[in-house]
Amino acid sequence: MAVEELQSIIKRCQILEEQDFKEEDFGLFQLAGQRCLDEGHIDQLVEIIQNEKNKVIVKNMGWNLVGPVVRCLLWNDKEDDKRKYYFLMLDVLVKLCNPKELLLGLLELIEEPSGKQISQIILLLLQPLQTVIQKLRKNKAYSVGLALSTLWSQLSLLPVPCSEEQVRADDHGLCRCCKALTEFAQPFVEEVTADKENSMENEKLKDELLKFCFKSLKCPLLTAQFPEPSEEAGNDPLRCFASEIIGFLSAIGYPFPKMIFNHGRKKKTWDYLEFEEEEHKQLSDSLASLAYLVFVQGISIDQLPMVLSPSYLLQFNMGHIQVLLQRTEESVFSKGLDLLENGLLRLEDNSLLHQYLEIKSFLTVPQGLVKIMTLCPTETLRKKGLAVLQLYINKLESQGKYTLFRCLLNTSNHSGVEAFIIQNIKNQIDVSLKRTHDNKWFTGPQLISLLDLVLLLPEGAETDLLQNSDRYPAFQSSPWGFGTIALVTEN
Repeated sequence: MAVEELQSIIKRCQILEEQDFKEEDFGLFQLAGQRCLDEGHIDQLVEIIQNEKNKVIVKNMGWNLVGPVVRCLLWNDKEDDKRKYYFLMLDVLVKLCNPKELLLGLLELIEEPSGKQISQIILLLLQPLQTVIQKLRKNKAYSVGLALSTLWSQLSLLPVPCSEEQVRADDHGLCRCCKALTEFAQPFVEEVTADKENSMENEKLKDELLKFCFKSLKCPLLTAQFPEPSEEAGNDPLRCFASEIIGFLSAIGYPFPKMIFNHGRKKKTWDYLEFEEEEHKQLSDSLASLAYLVFVQGISIDQLPMVLSPSYLLQFNMGHIQVLLQRTEESVFSKGLDLLENGLLRLEDNSLLHQYLEIKSFLTVPQGLVKIMTLCPTETLRKKGLAVLQLYINKLESQGKYTLFRCLLNTSNHSGVEAFIIQNIKNQIDVSLKRTHDNKWFTGPQLISLLDLVLLLPEGAETDLLQNSDRYPAFQSSPWGFGTIALVTEN
């Protein structure tokens, strides 16, 4: 009955011109086609659609059947004879239907699902979506941008795996979608690189691809956990996705050194779209994620000029480290710790000049480490924060250490942190007294000025000495008796 009804509608439309099709015809065609699917007449429906006489009708009305066919594929996920007909029908519709209408229909279908069905429908429709966009003759850049934005919005709803076991299981399909997404974008990247004339449409396409890369660097790559760099790590799907994204950036004319080293500069060394305020914040997160992937994970690090000094690299990464440490997710600020540690290990002890502390991030980053040391609920990250702060102190020259100690004593407001700083001051005094040449920063008048901060009781004469005892253990055990003298003098 449904097949006869569909044939009747088609027979009536065959005598009409394309421009004479009415909205009623579209609705009747869709309902009849849906009934054919519901009643299991899929092979007959495919035959009707493939009929050359119906080509004009299918071109204008067939896109209405894509939704019902896709839903049948999602419901009938087992391999059977009907499933191959569903795929055949979807393939025929993609080839014959109006690409503009089909594009909007496919994107609506991608936006519909939630939960695990998000990855199922994305994996199902990426290839048809790519084919439809490639058929478009006008506004291809806009269509690519719309598709990538829709796909990314849906992918951002999926939980990011946080362990190797979760990556292997890939229960929500994020890893498979990331791989499929790079395959989807690849021909458009190749189209950009092949256009030597840099036409206006090509520039627009390049901008859309750049936006997609930035979004991908933020989600899922900013929060994704990666294995330690090794030969086996090369098979990690999210690492492979990161490598592809960085490769896309270089292919469309934005190699990572030019972008990473541009962060925070008033005069830009590379051009990008004028981002809104929200997108500008996203740009900072994306570039910080990129810096981590390059310097810690070693992805495409061979593109980095070998002449750059370790202190120069640290200087330009400090802004990215600050961005990472300011985030509240452990998976993100732990990357800030790794990136900072990576930069510091390249330096020799006592080699980082005090002038670097005139750059804001060189003081805000250690303050960020203090927050991790005191507020992070995970013990391993608190210990990592402490170890990295000590490493940072070790790399500073004497005047830099002195400046940092003063800053942290004034801002930490935590007796345990203050005790840690005081212990470092004691160590520097000890080293200075044992040296043959004088170190003015930890002897003489400069030291007295620093000790004024060290020995200052937080609440004056009313200070609870027992409650603040953690602050002074270093000097209480000192052979010079600074702790005892200070406490007696203050009272």
